Amino acid sequence: MKKKIAVVALTGILAAGPAFASGYRIPEQSTNSVALSNAYVANTPGADASYYNPANMSWLEDGWHSEFSLTYINLATIDYTDRNSSAKSGGSRTENFALPEFHLVSPLYNNFRFGLSLVYPYGLSKRWDASFPRITAEEFTLKTYELSPNVSYQVNSTLSVAAGLRAIYSEGKVKSTDTLGTVGFARRDLEGDATNYGYNLAVTYKPIKNLALAATYRSKVDLEVEGDATLAIGGTTVYSNRYAEVMVPAPAVLTLATAYTCNNGNTTAEFTYDKTYWSAYDKLDFNYDVSLLSINATLYALFDAPGAKNWSNSDAYRIGLTHKLNPQWTVMAGFAIDKNPVPDETLGFELPDSDAKIYSVGAKYQVNEKLQVGAAYLYDDKESRAVTNSIAVPKPSGSFDNSAAHLLNIGLQYRF
Repeated sequence: MKKKIAVVALTGILAAGPAFASGYRIPEQSTNSVALSNAYVANTPGADASYYNPANMSWLEDGWHSEFSLTYINLATIDYTDRNSSAKSGGSRTENFALPEFHLVSPLYNNFRFGLSLVYPYGLSKRWDASFPRITAEEFTLKTYELSPNVSYQVNSTLSVAAGLRAIYSEGKVKSTDTLGTVGFARRDLEGDATNYGYNLAVTYKPIKNLALAATYRSKVDLEVEGDATLAIGGTTVYSNRYAEVMVPAPAVLTLATAYTCNNGNTTAEFTYDKTYWSAYDKLDFNYDVSLLSINATLYALFDAPGAKNWSNSDAYRIGLTHKLNPQWTVMAGFAIDKNPVPDETLGFELPDSDAKIYSVGAKYQVNEKLQVGAAYLYDDKESRAVTNSIAVPKPSGSFDNSAAHLLNIGLQYRF
């Protein structure tokens, strides 16, 4: 199938849409993870252990474990107020999505277990209608689909290790239109896709019965996207359906976690720390079958000249509580502090990201010995952020306010 790519489209893949974590990560991929603000690594009692910590598959009760869930996502309107001209101010569109997730874990085979997860680890959608933001981000959309097979091995009664594959298919779409003549009436309308691979590693150690210590590592995945690009300037198409390619990093993530269960077995507290290695995103560099400088200097400056990003590694601190009220009902709550990786000088309309505080709650009901149903809600509250650019075209110079995300998940776990 022929691939198409918008020339700055891949900026959207690594620089667009403040969604649910620093940059464009979506850590929450199950009912439990949404309910616990993703403080869900050391203690993962369901089939979603296949994704969050495959080493913990060893500790599940024997038999097949499965989970099906659906996450509804609402991205609130972001209000931009320009410090120089009210004509440049505006708001992004409200976005709504529904993402299904699936997890499966096999029975135990000679201390080995196998797991499979289908999740959506990255995602964004940012669309602006106001004339000034549309110059760079009329639409930035990214969809990713990750198929993750994993295998765990129980070394002994206190130690389990695991490894797995990450197969990520991504689709990106970018539109930008200069209706003001600010950058020569430049226009782009692009789509792209790619399939790339990485790996997972995990370990869980239980030095005493009620305590679990865990670490997971998701490797960096280079998203190597190539295809065709179409560009226009001054109302004239000057680069139509011709080759373009770019490589951008989906950064590695290291997670360290500990969980403690009270002696009565009814209450578990987990603390999780994760570091996202966004420093891998130091620049964005597109390549074509010719240099755009030979076609138009403005096009080269906008779409071909390497752009510095200089993102920083970001940290997140998460805490989750799980309490079993009775044999049927379990309740959960979580809180997280999530730092953003984007410096002021490279902040743009495609990523008006900021630090966030995350709040979540959830509950599960045990229908019978095989079936459990649950629901969870998460609120991601982004801080307001102001930037000042000496060159305000087409960069923002003003404040971004009211950025937030709401997640609602419903799911069922079934054993067979």
